[in-house]
Order: sequence, then structure tokens, then C-alpha cells
Amino acid sequence: MDDLDRQAAALRTLAPSCGPVRLIGIDGHAGSGKSTFADRLAAAVGGDVPVLQLDDLATHEELFGWTDRMLTQVIDPLAHGRTAHYDPYDWNLRRFGPPRALEAAPVVLIEGVGAGRRALRPFLAWLLWMERDAEESWQRGRRRDGSGLSAFWDGWTVAETRHFAADPSRVHADALVREFHEGYEWLPGPSATARPNQFITQGDRFPPTY
Repeated sequence: MDDLDRQAAALRTLAPSCGPVRLIGIDGHAGSGKSTFADRLAAAVGGDVPVLQLDDLATHEELFGWTDRMLTQVIDPLAHGRTAHYDPYDWNLRRFGPPRALEAAPVVLIEGVGAGRRALRPFLAWLLWMERDAEESWQRGRRRDGSGLSAFWDGWTVAETRHFAADPSRVHADALVREFHEGYEWLPGPSATARPNQFITQGDRFPPTY
């Protein structure tokens, strides 16, 4: 078992936080590597761990105004041990698509900017923060998306800055995750001492899972 497997196994031992579900939030600036990390962590946890991308709940008009959809379509069913069904937003067609199922599995990952927001934290077993600063993250995101989305990114950076100013996530993180070429390093987050079952040690480094 490698170190990422060890960390994933530890997540499975956390107390359920949303009904029978251990809900793990992965937050950070746009472009910080949340989606890639979530996929690798889900594979390490195993058992077909569901991953909810918050981009599916946001819209062009409501970049951060998705709290009610999250609570009613996702949190409430999971809290009652039922499969959730949410309406994913199509960013090309600019409308919601047909419902998509999210199983009430033992571990469910939620990744996206705002995963650790105030309204969701009571339902999280753990909150992970991708430790990459805003400017570097946004530059990565702009390179990824190309010049065609530069206007969107201009508006996004303003909206994200306002969101984290009003509702910061990093200060509530249980672990900070730094990405390196050779893998990830996990460090205790600002709120780690307040959580039971602390299993992150200083400088835990995890090899890549390619």
C-alpha cells in the first residue's frame, strides 16, 4: 500500500458526516488542480467513490449561487441515505440537463471552488484545500482553457475573490494539499487540531498515481 492508499484508507475510517456518508470537500482556487486530485483520490479510496463537481451546479448567472440546489438536490437525499439526483448545468448550451444520480456511498467527494463554504461545512467529514495561490492557479486555468474564455476568466477572478473574502474555506481546512511533479504533499490544515481522528502528519508526501 503506498502513501496515497494509506491516506485514502484513513478517510474511510472517519465518522459519517451526512447521514451514512463521509462527505469529503476538496476546495481551492480555480485552476489549482482540484479535479485531477479528486479523481486520483477517488481511485485510491476505491469502491467506485462518487465525485460531484460543483461546476455542474453553478451557472453563468450564478457562479456561487448554487447553495440551495446543493442542499435540496444533494445534501438532503444523502443525509437520509438516499441516492441524490441533481440537474447538471451544460456550460455550452447554457441550460440544465437531465438529472444525474449520486449514490449515498460510504465516501463521496465534492470538488470545486466553494466546496468548503459555510453552508456545507456542517455536512463534511473532512475538508481538503489545494495549496496553490490564486494568481498561479488562475494562470494555469487560463492556459488550460485558452484565449476564447479570457472574458469569462476576467469575470470569474473577480467573483472568486469576492466569494472567498466573504466565505473563506482555507482557514477551515483539515489538510492542505500541495501538488508536486512526483505526487502530493499533505500538511495539517488550520483547523486540524480541532478535529478528532487526526491522521495527517507534518509533511506526508504521496507518490503520483499515474
